[in-house]
Amino acid sequence: MAFTPLHDRVVVRRTEGEEKTAGGLIIPDAAKEKPAEGEIVSVGAGARDDDGDRIAMDVKVGDRVLFGKWSGTEITIDGEELLMMKESDIMGILS
Repeated sequence: MAFTPLHDRVVVRRTEGEEKTAGGLIIPDAAKEKPAEGEIVSVGAGARDDDGDRIAMDVKVGDRVLFGKWSGTEITIDGEELLMMKESDIMGILS
């Protein structure tokens, strides 16, 4: 990707939502909720502390993460819809 976020921001690609319910019902596109899970595509260098030193990022490219339902800003890069958010919006890393 030819885009690198600044400071403590990350770019996330949402994973696709479920097509069916546990009972086997197919969910139409209009009724699907946007998933709060995704894969880190790009990571900034990290924020700076009061002394000007970099604070290392806890996430890296390729990590699967959970984030808040309304977190991030939707952006389009190379025709792909992605989310840009601060690292603090990420709730955890899935392993």
